[in-house]
Amino acid sequence: MILMNRLIVSLDIDDFARAARLIDVLSPEVSHFKVGIAPFVNFGDKLLEKLSLANKKVFLDLKFHDIPNTVKNAARAAAHKGIFMMNVHCLGGRRMMEAAMEGVVAANVKQRPLLLGVTILTSMTGQDMQALGMRGEVQQKVLELAALAKSSGLDGVVASAQEAGMIKQELGKDFLVVTPGIRPTWAMKKEDQRRVVTPSQAIAAGADYIVVGRPIIQADDPLQAVKKIIQELEGVVSEKK
Repeated sequence: MILMNRLIVSLDIDDFARAARLIDVLSPEVSHFKVGIAPFVNFGDKLLEKLSLANKKVFLDLKFHDIPNTVKNAARAAAHKGIFMMNVHCLGGRRMMEAAMEGVVAANVKQRPLLLGVTILTSMTGQDMQALGMRGEVQQKVLELAALAKSSGLDGVVASAQEAGMIKQELGKDFLVVTPGIRPTWAMKKEDQRRVVTPSQAIAAGADYIVVGRPIIQADDPLQAVKKIIQELEGVVSEKK
């Protein structure tokens, strides 16, 4: 996989004009963009149209979590939007995840979007899990949810890079791992994220894609920030050879 295609830039921006400008600025180096809940609610169709016209691949990050039939219908509708990747919460359970895949398949689009299961949010710690009545270590719970996602027919999961290697080892190299919570060393302010790693650490751990938002979109020079991340990834690949 081309290194620039392993980077997904998160468009967590509350202004469409700014988001559109950023897409134009980053287009020479970025082929994948993530559209989350806030921008989708604010101006989702306009943003998806802009990305489509720019020939970009979209990770639609809406994290569906509802009763199976509702999620099935939502997944089918999302698949019709020409996206590359989408997700649901693993905590919705097997029937919900299977229904989501049924919806994606029922859309009968030319290129079926990849369907991922969100394991444990990278903003959560073991203490947060305990407050919700979830027992055990974070890594073990992530692996359990990833295994459930795979057995439910999903293509992969969203998980911290801290769990990526374990997931690959247990569930196979073809089971995708997409990792948010990425912070380059030159932008290592965690903010609301907790289980964070650098881009190079994520790729070395086995992540197929990394999702980077604020270190790029809040940078004084977003394109230069992207180039620095890609350069860091190239260093990891060179070391592996």
